[in-house]
Amino acid sequence: MIPESEVKRFLHGVQPGEIRAVIYARVSSDKQRREGNLDRQVERLRSYCSAKGYRVVDVVTDIASGLNEERSGLWKIFDMVIRKQIDVVVVEFRDRLTRFGFEYLKRFFESHGARVEVVEESEKSYEKELIEDFVSIITSFAARIYGKRSQRFRKIKKLVEEIIYGDKEDTEA
Repeated sequence: MIPESEVKRFLHGVQPGEIRAVIYARVSSDKQRREGNLDRQVERLRSYCSAKGYRVVDVVTDIASGLNEERSGLWKIFDMVIRKQIDVVVVEFRDRLTRFGFEYLKRFFESHGARVEVVEESEKSYEKELIEDFVSIITSFAARIYGKRSQRFRKIKKLVEEIIYGDKEDTEA
């Protein structure tokens, strides 16, 4: 008859009432990383965790599409959740965790005692989210067919972005 909080404290060095958080940040391209988008995302999430009083046990990042199922960072988080090493996964936007299937991941994490906390709920319209998802799907399939470094892939991606967005300032896959 030992309280779960005591077992956690003993096994994982958790203090009573302490919330162990992992920060997950993702950008779609190395260009976005070089521009500092990933670092700024991590800093915003660190500030958020600090304000909430969370103990950040790890910062996990990926440079990949939200459609990519082979993200090493995401798999690392799965392992941490399964091993009960964290209480909360903190992400800036839902699509940073995954483009599709967010509710599945959320329920899986919850079934293992962890929750997902989204810092910024999207204020995008349903139509804008649908268009971004459509662009992501086309980009993903074109990358698989032609390879991400091929000239043909880059032409298709540029054409789709121009058709959908008109100007490239609004794009982030």
